Amino acid sequence: MNTMTDGNLLLKSVPAFMQLESRFDTEYGVLWGLMDPLPRPCFNETLLEELHQFVQKIQDGHGSYSYEGKLHPLSYGVIASKTPGVFNLGGDLALFKKAILDRDRSLLVNYGHRCISNQFPWYEGFGRSFTTISLVQGDALGGGFECALSSSVIIAEESSRMGFPEVLFNLFPGMGAYSFLARKVGRREAERLIVSGNIYTARELFDLGVIDVITPDGTGEAAVYSFIKRHSKSLNARRGLEQIAREFDPITYGELARVVEIWADAAMRLEPKDLRMMERLLRAQARSENAAEIAVPEKANVVRLEPTVSAVGDD
Repeated sequence: MNTMTDGNLLLKSVPAFMQLESRFDTEYGVLWGLMDPLPRPCFNETLLEELHQFVQKIQDGHGSYSYEGKLHPLSYGVIASKTPGVFNLGGDLALFKKAILDRDRSLLVNYGHRCISNQFPWYEGFGRSFTTISLVQGDALGGGFECALSSSVIIAEESSRMGFPEVLFNLFPGMGAYSFLARKVGRREAERLIVSGNIYTARELFDLGVIDVITPDGTGEAAVYSFIKRHSKSLNARRGLEQIAREFDPITYGELARVVEIWADAAMRLEPKDLRMMERLLRAQARSENAAEIAVPEKANVVRLEPTVSAVGDD
């Protein structure tokens, strides 16, 4: 059985999935989901189904998690990756290309709905006092970045890179990017990050307020627990603020679903030259260690803002 440790804490793997490893920490009430998709580190249909089951079990627990025959309080959820150097490289481009060539719009819509059906409960904190965390250790591109953005908190290791390369094949991210980013950094900055096609460093996104915590490479798991320990000291206040953030300018499932429809319509209008670029990115996904080295426009200057959240170690 695979394990992780945090001091004397032992995290035990929960068997069930092929492309998602689930681990539960009974001491802190943390459920980990570590993505391990094959053959490419993207959101293929198997991973989407296993994430659906993962999310459904959290929903069905109503604040508790059944583990080894006992019910335990469930307070935090963490989404991370087992693929070295990669969080997730985004949508299943092979499926996208096939759907476009076959003129099968419904395949794209169904795929998009499966994505947002997993992300929306995660964004909402499952409608209760539950904090979701994305731990990014490596590249998070396209839908991978959208997945990270759906969490209440994003923790990223220093060398991580994130961005939306979809504009390179004349499309845009359609599973929540605009909605999540606009609530975090405003519509103008959200549009700039999406349309640029640039790959941004964790430090740049931290300075912009997209990432909440940045930590040295190799310390991501420790950073998660450092955050949880600080967070739990003022749990009532922190959870209240998380709820206010969602109530102040709420994202609805209907909004995400409408964006999926717009995205699918735009995908159906792609031309052969766009599909050739999509194929190039598909090959880059297969070479996951080089996935962020695709040809992108010369990097635009990133507006530097004063960070509003301290990095790990500033306790």
